[in-house]
Amino acid sequence: MPTAEHILGAKSVGVIFVYKTDPTTGEMRAHKCSASVVESPGRNLILTAGHCEGGKAVFVPWYRAEYALDKQTYGFYRIGASDWFVDNRYVHNTKAPVSDLDFAFARVTPNADGKNVQDVVGANTLARTPGYNNSVTMVGYPSAKNNTPEDHGVRCPTRTEALPGFYQIQAKCRGMYGGVSGGPWFSKIDWTTGTGEIIGNVGGYNGGGNDANVDWLTYSPVHGDWFFKLYDEARRNVSKIDHGKNYQQPQLPYSMGSGDTWTHARLLASGEYTGDGKGDLIVVWTDGEVTLYTGDGNGGFTGERQLASPSATWKDVKSLTGGDFSGGSGSDLLVVWNSGEVRILADIGSNGLGSGIKIADSGSIWKYADQVAGGNFGTANHVTDLLVRWSDGEVTDYTAVGDKGFGTEHQLRKADDAWRSATLVTAGDFTGGTNWDTLIRWADGRVIQYQDTSPSGLGKEIQMAAPQSIWTHDTVMTAGAYDANNWPDDLLIRWSDGETTLYTRTGASFGDEHTLVQPK
Repeated sequence: MPTAEHILGAKSVGVIFVYKTDPTTGEMRAHKCSASVVESPGRNLILTAGHCEGGKAVFVPWYRAEYALDKQTYGFYRIGASDWFVDNRYVHNTKAPVSDLDFAFARVTPNADGKNVQDVVGANTLARTPGYNNSVTMVGYPSAKNNTPEDHGVRCPTRTEALPGFYQIQAKCRGMYGGVSGGPWFSKIDWTTGTGEIIGNVGGYNGGGNDANVDWLTYSPVHGDWFFKLYDEARRNVSKIDHGKNYQQPQLPYSMGSGDTWTHARLLASGEYTGDGKGDLIVVWTDGEVTLYTGDGNGGFTGERQLASPSATWKDVKSLTGGDFSGGSGSDLLVVWNSGEVRILADIGSNGLGSGIKIADSGSIWKYADQVAGGNFGTANHVTDLLVRWSDGEVTDYTAVGDKGFGTEHQLRKADDAWRSATLVTAGDFTGGTNWDTLIRWADGRVIQYQDTSPSGLGKEIQMAAPQSIWTHDTVMTAGAYDANNWPDDLLIRWSDGETTLYTRTGASFGDEHTLVQPK
């Protein structure tokens, strides 16, 4: 988990004070919230949290605790009691769904030199929150009591995920104490100018922090339609707009769950299971439940469906893989049980799991098949080949596997003690060659790609990760077509701490990294 680091600041980000008389006589360390300058025609608008709104206030960009208010580098800017813009339905520091509206804007006066704040420190652009899994940099000013001795700003690069039940995102970072409320979540920032693009702000459920009042879990409303309606009103300087009495949540963000849950994802398989031409994911959990995750074709997932309730039957599955073994319109599952029974479950997206087609009986030699991976290894136009790593280290390729059996067997490696440590095996088309490629994670953390696997051999060997690398924590993996190129070159990993990662467009090296599930 990341930890916030102290910085001198970003020019466009500062603190908010509330005052009763003249702000020049106020206590400099009594700031209560953070805020950022955003683009506006009047060049005088700031963004903060809805629960920070209220009363006469002062905004100080690039706040420095060691300077008096009238000595601040970029001056200070007053906010009148009537210069706030907040959705009338919002309730301060609530835990109800209306906490989705915890954002506010304020119009600030010129500084002592008569200059507008945007002309002095620049301004940030606002963009819709693009999704629920984002890379952001949070910036804010913790309250002085939690921020000694520096009382300077902090920043924290981190990743976001959905907050289930709310139209909000959340992120983990130690050190985001009270006082950072209203602070911006940058999708990108130029530290030279101190400005960037904002896709969130600290706020939301319980005022932007969790019930335990710890410093590591922080929330932000999704910047969607209601946010930009309020922004438009603030830009036009139209306040007190009645948005109605009741708040109806938009369609809630889909969340794949937490790292705690995903530590129980035991087996993964990729395929096109829902008939929409996009890659989907099947998960077998440690309790025997089976779940289908619907891919969005852009490296994410839009929903899930339970295919089987927790059961002893699926707890007893040893290995499985996706493929097109039955010749139907959708992907199939080839499942190997510890007993040695093997079945092909055809077109499971439309048919469900069912009983499938048995191609090996209980007690067969297949009880020694430790790893299986479906692929296209040069003998057909579909994923009808099966690579097997046996318990004695032998590696075999079966071509033209189908409902009639395992097709033709080709030995790629004789029994070999070294190959018994080939811990995880998957296959995909990572290099664009004639055949698919095989990917193996070894027990020592090496990841080896065997390019252009065929019945005559595993192919050219390329090391993607060295021994004792972080890949020793790769617990389950599968490859499929999950992003927009619709090509089976995306590698999906479930790590030992439950973090689940997609490497899109993987080639001879790992592709772009996308966190689907945060670590526990």
